[in-house]
Amino acid sequence: MLETIDLSLVNWSRAQFALTAMYHWIFVPLTLGITLIIAFMETIYVRTGNPEWKRITKFWMTLFGINFAIGVATGIILEFEFGTNWSNYSWFVGDIFGAPLAIEGIFAFFMESTFIAVMFFGWNKVSKKFHLLATWLTAIGANLSALWILVANGWMQKPVGMVFNPETARNEMMNFWDVLFSPMAVHKFLHTTSSSFVLASIFVIGVSAWFLLKKRDLSMAKKSIAVAAVFGFLSSVYTVLSGDSSARQIAHEQPMKFAAFEGLYNGSEGAGLIAFGVMSTTETDPDNENLKDFNMIIEIPNVLSYMAFLDWNAFVPGVNDLIKGNPKQGIMSAQEKIDRGKIAIQKLKDFKDAKKAGQTARADSLKTEFMSKSFQDNYFKYFGYGYITDVNQLIPSVPLSFYSFHIMVVLGGWFMLFFILSFWFVTKGVIQNKKWFLRAAIWTIPLAYLASQAGWVVAEVGRQPWVIQDLMPTMAAVTRISSGAVMVTFWLFAAVFTTLLIAEIKIMIRQIKIGPHKEEGGNK
Repeated sequence: MLETIDLSLVNWSRAQFALTAMYHWIFVPLTLGITLIIAFMETIYVRTGNPEWKRITKFWMTLFGINFAIGVATGIILEFEFGTNWSNYSWFVGDIFGAPLAIEGIFAFFMESTFIAVMFFGWNKVSKKFHLLATWLTAIGANLSALWILVANGWMQKPVGMVFNPETARNEMMNFWDVLFSPMAVHKFLHTTSSSFVLASIFVIGVSAWFLLKKRDLSMAKKSIAVAAVFGFLSSVYTVLSGDSSARQIAHEQPMKFAAFEGLYNGSEGAGLIAFGVMSTTETDPDNENLKDFNMIIEIPNVLSYMAFLDWNAFVPGVNDLIKGNPKQGIMSAQEKIDRGKIAIQKLKDFKDAKKAGQTARADSLKTEFMSKSFQDNYFKYFGYGYITDVNQLIPSVPLSFYSFHIMVVLGGWFMLFFILSFWFVTKGVIQNKKWFLRAAIWTIPLAYLASQAGWVVAEVGRQPWVIQDLMPTMAAVTRISSGAVMVTFWLFAAVFTTLLIAEIKIMIRQIKIGPHKEEGGNK
C-alpha cells in the first residue's frame, strides 16, 4: 500500500534524478547549439575558401568534442535510473515512454556518432563538401537526439495517444503520431533547443571576448563573435516566441504549474502579470509551507490573462481555486478529483480480484464499465489523484517555481540586449576597446547556464507531485528499494559528476589558452 511508502525513499529518488539530470543538462545545451555554429562557420569556409575560417571551425570543434564526450557519460546513467529507481513508472508507461528513447538511441545517436568521426578525423581525407555534410549531419543528429528525449518528456507533461489496459495495468500506445506531434512536445522541443542555441552563442562570444582582452587571435575572435551574435539574437527572439506559446499551453494543460511560476494564489478576471516580487517568509496557510504572501510586488494589469488565454479579461485560476475549487468558473476541487481517482483505482482492483477469483462474467462487466468513455472521462482521467492523501501535496513549491521563472525571464532579456551590443560593437570595429563589455561577456557565460537550469526547474518542479500529469504521482512511481541505497548512490554520483565537471572546465580552459592552431593548407 502507498501509505507504507517511505517518503525519504521518494525524496532521495527525486533528488538523485534531479542531480543526474541537472549535471547532464550542463553539457547538453552547448552541444545542441555549438554544432550548428560550427556548421555555419565551416559553410563560410567552403564558400569563401578562406583558410582562416577552417582554423576557426577546428578550434570550436575541439571545445565541442570535450563537452560532447562528458555529456554522453552523464546521459547514459539517466536512462538506467528509470529501471533502477523508477521501475513502477517504467512498468506503467514503458510501452509509450520507451519508444522515443529507443528511437533516440538507434537512429539519432547512431547518426550523430557516425558522422562525428568524419567531422573530427576527416580533414584532408575527404572532400570539403563531404566534410561539410558530415558536420551538418552531426548537428542535425544532436538535435534529433534532443527531439526524442523532449517528446518523451512532453508526453509526461501531457499524456496522449495511449489507452490504459486493465488486464496488464499498463498504458499502451495507440497513436505514435499523436505522441510525436503533441502540442506539449512540440513546444518543449522548440523552446528547449532555441534556448540551447542562445547558451552556445553566449559561450562562443564569451570565450572570444577573453581572446580580445588578451589581445590574441583578434581576427578569429571577431569573426566568431559576428557569427554567434547573429545566431544568438535570432535564437533569443525565437526563444521568447516559443516560450510565450509554451506558457499558454501550460495555462491550459497544467494550470497549477502556471499559477505556481506566476505566483498567483487567487484567480481573477483580468489577472495581472507580476513583473517583480519578493515573497514573504510568512505562511498564508499554516498547513502548507508553499503558500506565502509577497512583501513587495510590481504588477502589470491584465497581461497575465492575455498571455494565458489571449483575452485581456479572461479568468486565470490561482492555487486556491485549483485546490478548493471554483464552481462559478467550472473548476473542480482537488478533493473531488481525489475521490474520483480512488473510485478508478478501486474499480481496477475489483476487476483484478474478480479475474483472479475466476468470476469471468463479473470481470467482463467491470472491464466494460472501466473502459467506457463515461468512466474514462469522469474517473480514470483522475486516476493519479487517487494516490494523493492530502490536497496540499498537489501544490508544487511556489517560491522555487516563481523565482526560477523570473530569473529565466530577466536573464533572457539581458541576453537579447547582449547579442545586439555584441553585433553592434564588432561591426563598428570597436569591440576590442570595450573592456567593460568583454568582461561582462565572460561573466554572461555562467548566467546562461543559470537561466538554462532555471528553465528546467520551472518545468519539473512546477509539475510536482506528478511524474505523469494526473495519472501517476512520484510516490507511486518509485522502485521499492532501500532509501539508504539511493542515498549512497546519490552521494556517489554527486562526487563522480562533480569530478567530471571540474575535469571538463580544466580541460576547456587549457584548450582555450592554447587557442586555435595554425593551418597548413586545406582539404584536398
